[in-house]
Amino acid sequence: MILPIYIYGQGVLRKVAQDIPADFPDLPKFIDDMYETLDASEGIGLAAPQVGKDIRVVVIDLDVLAEDMPEYKGFRKAFINPHIVEYDDTETDSMEEGCLSLPGIHEKVTRPTRIKVKYEDVERNPHEEWVDGYLARVMQHEFDHLEGKVFVDRISPFRKTMIKNKLKSLLQGRYKCGYRTKAAVK
Repeated sequence: MILPIYIYGQGVLRKVAQDIPADFPDLPKFIDDMYETLDASEGIGLAAPQVGKDIRVVVIDLDVLAEDMPEYKGFRKAFINPHIVEYDDTETDSMEEGCLSLPGIHEKVTRPTRIKVKYEDVERNPHEEWVDGYLARVMQHEFDHLEGKVFVDRISPFRKTMIKNKLKSLLQGRYKCGYRTKAAVK
């Protein structure tokens, strides 16, 4: 089932998501719904708060980038209870980011190129590993959603002032996009 994407201004996007217990009901179905929603919105990553749930689940599909980044061929993965446990700040990279919850807004964001993450896979097996490159960027962006942050929280005050009217339009429900959404306005 395709779920609506919650747009900037929705309270759930500012909540810190909770770890989910092993007996969480219908987790496989929820993950399938997240993938279906991600595919329908033509995104590469989706966090549970973006579909209205304050739980720690993220799906990432980098297979769509395989033509330009062959190392991600077949990469489609769900992360349960993910956390960034360490940032390697020795090298950073600045790249333009966008977000399904902030349609029409793209800004350069500087992030570390390497992070250490822990998470559970869909079989609930624990993992802890260092991740680098583009995947590290996508994970940081999506895992930020689990901490109640969006990418515009990571841009300079000057840039945030420059996009103030775009953010205001999102808050007022004035935006266009080609996927199902749930605006902050009633």
